[in-house]
Amino acid sequence: MDPDSLIIVALGVGLTVLAMLPTFLKREAQERRTRIAHAESLRYGLHEPVSLHPIVDPGGCIGTSNCVSVCPEEVLGLRAGQAIAVSPARCIGHGLCERICPVDAIQLVFGTEKRGVDLPRIQENFETNVPGLYVIGELGGMGLVANAFEQGRQCVEGIVREMARDPGGQGDLDDLIVVGCGPAGLSASLTALEKGLRFSTLEREDLGGTVRHYPRKKLVMTRPVKVPGYGRLPMREVRKEELIGLWEDIAHKVGLRVDTGVTVTGISRVDHLHFEVSTAEGVRRARRVVLAIGRRGVPRKLGVPGEDEAVHVAYALREPEAYRDDRILVVGGGDSAVEAALALAEQPGNDVRLSYRGDAFSRIKPANQRRLESALSDGSLEVLLQTLPRRILPDEVTLEWPDGRAREVPADQVFVFIGGELPTAFLRSAGVEIETHFGAP
Repeated sequence: MDPDSLIIVALGVGLTVLAMLPTFLKREAQERRTRIAHAESLRYGLHEPVSLHPIVDPGGCIGTSNCVSVCPEEVLGLRAGQAIAVSPARCIGHGLCERICPVDAIQLVFGTEKRGVDLPRIQENFETNVPGLYVIGELGGMGLVANAFEQGRQCVEGIVREMARDPGGQGDLDDLIVVGCGPAGLSASLTALEKGLRFSTLEREDLGGTVRHYPRKKLVMTRPVKVPGYGRLPMREVRKEELIGLWEDIAHKVGLRVDTGVTVTGISRVDHLHFEVSTAEGVRRARRVVLAIGRRGVPRKLGVPGEDEAVHVAYALREPEAYRDDRILVVGGGDSAVEAALALAEQPGNDVRLSYRGDAFSRIKPANQRRLESALSDGSLEVLLQTLPRRILPDEVTLEWPDGRAREVPADQVFVFIGGELPTAFLRSAGVEIETHFGAP
């Protein structure tokens, strides 16, 4: 090859390398971030998913890294040119990674091989195995406010389309009953109002549902949502009080009526698209029913002597400022327990202890872990690891350690945050089948 040809070839190779250099540097930066995120994930227990999370098919992934870039929670990373789930416990289920993958190599699943998650069986349109009975929001495994709003809208819009194809029904029946008015139920109700359906919304507490039980100033929404019949809410960070106030304002402006203080005790299917919803105030009837009751409304209990009789045991914390100069025991190892303990420890005069059965906190947000470490270092909070409550008395709780030794801990107030239970008996009485998911697509 003559010298001129060699120069041309060298220039071509050099230009190719220069053109590929930004992609190479970007890929290297992503792989470096993955190594750092993996170490953090192991430290904070974020490698073990709690509920919904992505799995990546290594045989199908082509390494575009689109999924890594689009995930705001940094659940995914890039290793050896392929996407992997680095911190699956951070997943909040918006599904952006799944939708952006050009080869469908990502799927969102519930549970893992070792840890199953019980959920009602629902179809893509949110309908259960009982025709005309739908489940949306946290009860179906989707707790994110923005996702719950989207589910409520999609579910009712699908019902409207079904009703157009099947306009039959008895004249004295409502089109729809929405049970629950948290984010999913509110969205479903607003959509039903916008579409002109005959419906009623039943909420056992007040508008906002279980969101009202969150601690004060808790960040509850982190991305914009579209509110049916109202418009887009562009805010990216909204705290509990602001969000509930906004929901109340929206309901007032659009004329949404919510029957609050109504507890649903049972749902029965009388006939094809004819349901009876039993409440303490009587029976409501409709062609379709949407369940948006959540699962946090059924808190898991400790099941120890004295718990049911004690008046100082609570399973939610709304106003940390209401507790001062108290001896407080918080039980639990998740974000809710840690956030509650930290909030209570900030109040004047409180003596706060946090009891957790594990030997270390796992699956809590890194920000909470750092706040917890700070509280431990300054002595504002005491953590009692590997302890189990065994008895609750009016002013103390008996804790047990793995070696069998027990200790009475003073407690004027006891807060229990050990998760919520699926209302299995209620669902099964309505004919809904329950499935345990073990991470399979």
